[in-house]
Amino acid sequence: MRRQGVAKRASRKKAVSKRSTAKAKAGSKKSAKRTTARRMKLTDLFIGELDREGPLTRRALERVPEGRNDWKPHEKSMPLGRLAALVAGMPAWITMMIDKDEFDLNPPGGSSGSFKTDFRTNKDLVKMMDDGVAGARTALQRTSDEHLMKPWRLLVAGKTVSEQPRHVMLRDSINHLAHHRGQLTVYLRLNDVPVPAIYGPSADDQRFS
Repeated sequence: MRRQGVAKRASRKKAVSKRSTAKAKAGSKKSAKRTTARRMKLTDLFIGELDREGPLTRRALERVPEGRNDWKPHEKSMPLGRLAALVAGMPAWITMMIDKDEFDLNPPGGSSGSFKTDFRTNKDLVKMMDDGVAGARTALQRTSDEHLMKPWRLLVAGKTVSEQPRHVMLRDSINHLAHHRGQLTVYLRLNDVPVPAIYGPSADDQRFS
């Protein structure tokens, strides 16, 4: 009798253990599904970042002094006009990286592969930036995360100097924009132009957002 009792208890424990394991597996699957549902797509992530960086970039471009395109703080530095146009044109890089597989900074044959780098007024700069942001947003909305996983190449005179998945190159471009925008705010300060708040207050602009 004692042996039968022990056997029954062992059988019950085994059954309870199986049910617990089954529940744990089911719970794990549900958790995985919820995690997948909550995971943000790369395209949405980049659109959100673009929506934030666009207005911040506009603040800097709106204050670029006109008539000083040739000014630069050092003989090795980029001229103000070229730097401002670079910052204004960089959002368009996103569209180019989505639509094309590569870009050559100095294409063979002597043609120019660079974007426009001159302007006359602040309105020109802001329009260039606004058009670039709008185009980039549209490009991101119509592409997919799978496409952003595909490689993209940067070339110079036909030679590949960098090749990474598109999403990596897009991230580098946004970081690159922030870098040159910060450089532009230094140019503003050196020209006695009030510096706008970007990621927080400046000495001239106390906004936090």
